[in-house]
Amino acid sequence: MNRIDAPKGVKEYLPPESATFLAVRDALSAPAIAAGYGYVELPTFEHTELFVRGVGESTDVVSKEMYTFDDRGGRSMSLRPEGTAGVMRAVIEHGLDRGALPIKLWYAGPFFRGESPQLGRYRQFFQVGVEAIGVDDPALDAEVITIGDDGFRSLGLTDFTLEITSLGDAKCRPVYRQKLIAFLDTLDLDEATRARAQVNPLRVLDDKRTEVRRQLAGAPLMVDHLCAECADHFAAVRAYLDALRVHYTLNPHLVRGLDYYTKTTFEFVHHGLGSQSGIGGGGRYDGLMGELGGQALSGIGFGLGIDRTVLACHAEGRVVGVAPRVSVFFVPLGDAARVESIATMGKLRRAGVHADLAYGTIGLKGAMKAADRSGATYAVVIGDRDLQAGVAQVKDLMSGEQSAVALTDLVATLKEKFL
Repeated sequence: MNRIDAPKGVKEYLPPESATFLAVRDALSAPAIAAGYGYVELPTFEHTELFVRGVGESTDVVSKEMYTFDDRGGRSMSLRPEGTAGVMRAVIEHGLDRGALPIKLWYAGPFFRGESPQLGRYRQFFQVGVEAIGVDDPALDAEVITIGDDGFRSLGLTDFTLEITSLGDAKCRPVYRQKLIAFLDTLDLDEATRARAQVNPLRVLDDKRTEVRRQLAGAPLMVDHLCAECADHFAAVRAYLDALRVHYTLNPHLVRGLDYYTKTTFEFVHHGLGSQSGIGGGGRYDGLMGELGGQALSGIGFGLGIDRTVLACHAEGRVVGVAPRVSVFFVPLGDAARVESIATMGKLRRAGVHADLAYGTIGLKGAMKAADRSGATYAVVIGDRDLQAGVAQVKDLMSGEQSAVALTDLVATLKEKFL
């Protein structure tokens, strides 16, 4: 029979690279935990309407890329393409917004978009995300941005830039929107792009095609049309980032791919990844909770790409994560010795010492090779004669020195070497 391969566009992590994946995930989430963010585990699929209302019907994510299906009850469901909408839904549904504010949450897991697969762009991709909900304080914006910056820098990454801008709010953006539409009406755009401009003109600024970008050179910029409140907010964010010594670049052309962003918007761009240079980003979404049926509370968050951060570590030659290894490797010679070895190994594992055993029917030579491959520091050889004498042969795999240790003292002796 023909083999069955993984679906196209799915990146799998196997040892030893999976150790890097786990180390990156943990490093990106550690600053959030240190800042008091609580973990949430959310559904992998939600009602499609959540993303239509929350992400934006005009976005490519909703209009072209979601994996959508009808469940057995005929309800339209979609695999989650991003995390913020699901977090907001959970906050509203479970009444977290009725308690102390801000609500500070973090999450990690897979997300799904039907994009054209290439290196760094996958149909199943992994993110670490944070959301801080309920307080419109520029200091909170700076905290969220700093959490992302700290996560990347904790991995030793340096070849990236933090780009920030402000997209205004419900007061100043409509005025800017009309000016942008008037400008776009003067351009030579194709019918699909012109239709997009009528729904959300900011999305046109995100167009990557050379012929479009050339025409956008003189487009009006949102940062030049901020109301006084938004301008003050953005100035305060920058002042806090300066105080935190977080380096950033102002990018007035920055447009995120989701419709809910307002005010502070940011992206981390790595310079060693080619076209898929974005390794994370986010922003403020002050109208999203109200759009989803909750209170009119503000919020800010981000999604950091684990996959692309792994690639960034490779690009910078950063060795991150240690492949699983054991400290003690048991080599039983005989059935009775195997029972004794398994019992002792279990005691060591429960005591916190990593241990493994030569499984199967391989001989002493093959078992010792397996011990070397395991990375263990010590091999414990137990044969029938050893059992009769009440001892085990403990061999230092680095020096080659070997000594007999009483079986009654074996666990304590090995624990002393590692704990």
